Amino acid sequence: MAQLSDLDIANQSTLQPINEIAKAAGIPESALEPYGHYKAKIDINQIKGNDKKGKVVLVTAMSPTPAGEGKSTVTVGLSDAFHALKKNVMVALREPALGPTFGIKGGATGGGYAQVLPMEDINLHFNGDFHAITTANNALSAFIDNHIHQGNALGIDQRRIEWKRVLDMNDRALRSVVVGLGGPTKGVPREDGFNITVASEIMAILCLATDIKDLKERFARITIGYTRDRKPVTVADLEVQGALAMIMKDAIKPNLVQSIEGTPALVHGGPFANIAHGCNSVLATQTARELADIVVTEAGFGSDLGAEKFIDIKSRAADFEPSAVVVVATIRALKMHGGVAKDDLKEENVEAVKKGIVNLERHVDNVRKYGLEPVIALNAFVHDTDAETEFVKEWAKEHGVRLALTEVWEKGGQGGIDLANQVLEVIDQPQEFKRLYDLDLSIEEKIEKIVTEIYGGKSVSFSSKAKKQLQRFKENGWDNYPVCMAKTQYSFSDDASQLGAPEDFEITIRELEAKTGAGFIVALTGAIMTMPGLPKKPAALNMDVTDDGHAVGLF
Repeated sequence: MAQLSDLDIANQSTLQPINEIAKAAGIPESALEPYGHYKAKIDINQIKGNDKKGKVVLVTAMSPTPAGEGKSTVTVGLSDAFHALKKNVMVALREPALGPTFGIKGGATGGGYAQVLPMEDINLHFNGDFHAITTANNALSAFIDNHIHQGNALGIDQRRIEWKRVLDMNDRALRSVVVGLGGPTKGVPREDGFNITVASEIMAILCLATDIKDLKERFARITIGYTRDRKPVTVADLEVQGALAMIMKDAIKPNLVQSIEGTPALVHGGPFANIAHGCNSVLATQTARELADIVVTEAGFGSDLGAEKFIDIKSRAADFEPSAVVVVATIRALKMHGGVAKDDLKEENVEAVKKGIVNLERHVDNVRKYGLEPVIALNAFVHDTDAETEFVKEWAKEHGVRLALTEVWEKGGQGGIDLANQVLEVIDQPQEFKRLYDLDLSIEEKIEKIVTEIYGGKSVSFSSKAKKQLQRFKENGWDNYPVCMAKTQYSFSDDASQLGAPEDFEITIRELEAKTGAGFIVALTGAIMTMPGLPKKPAALNMDVTDDGHAVGLF
């Protein structure tokens, strides 16, 4: 019998009406704005504040590989396990981006029997949030070009415009473009480019704003470029922050859906973790904390990217601490970090697991650097052998690390009961939480701390362009922002081919970007791209729609 796909499992699941999910979560009817039968937005102004906020469980992972780790699957499965244990729980996730969905990884709503639903809708257009973000971003581009065309009263230097247009698609052909060609009636010619929507500052602001007022104030602070004498030009100078906020007035509301097992889920925002801060919205997380005793959320890729940014950017901005951290690992990924090719992963290879476990060890150490005690979720796959699994269990025991064999893909919440119980033990323990760096350090010092203490590198070098930007940012008073590293997710270094736990490497910062609306500095390393491309055989080749309008091929 053929194995059911994630989409098959999702289609065979019975969903509860969204008003029932809302009622069970304690969301008043006045706060619910249904989008059909099984989706809704939440008016956060109608949620009554609680003195006691729910505890946050952060799910991160070892460095990802093409073999897959299942971080979102474990996140959903863990919340279902808490639900099965009769805990008051909600899960808070990011929205999938269309570009990667059509590219390599397909859908992003969990997998197997640990999914959030309706899977088709969430993976495609959902409730229109990404369209609103794209529209707001490109409206600002139009306002900038119109201002220049209409006389350029602000003296914007068209050679120094930092703001780019965006598209929710992997489209390498748009990385560098020229706009305004065709004569005086077509605008003023200048170089431009596109980022993917999830890398935009509008997305980051949506995910860090605490309400409409904060959203508008953050929009006003966006630096769109510089004048001819190198002075920053902001959205406030253009006086369009109100228009941008109006476009985003519905997108700012968190989206309510459900897991296969009926666990309430808030899915909102979706910044990339390798080029943005990689966490769902502060509003969704904080709303979930108002409603539930436990909030399970995830941050993109490994602890070196998503988790570091969750702790040093998101939770700092929102002023809360994670109470527990789960690190997802698989035998398959350990073997790849131990040098095994993807096509050979079905073969038992304990030696490769031993070699690759250095990657997991560094991620565990990273979590402990924040004063938090990790729990490893060893996500089971069908070809894992007893000898391979037993080695990882013994390694965890020797290193004093909690580990739970997790089978949520196959068994849903019941496959995560051991993990849930171990997380509950950690939540109840006192922890000595601390962030990696203080904001009063210089940008260079913050970057060096991340590289040496989280990545395991020995030093940082700055290009001549980055050095000039550091000086300008300091002169503009932007030195006290946290840093958002843009780095390959596949390696601790800035070289994607360096698997395992490389040491004594140097990270090169080729360029810096000041995201003054979001409130962080982006440091671009290696060959990282803010507009991805599609692979030779994109996932789109396997996608279709049936005659009755149902999606096919969303994994």
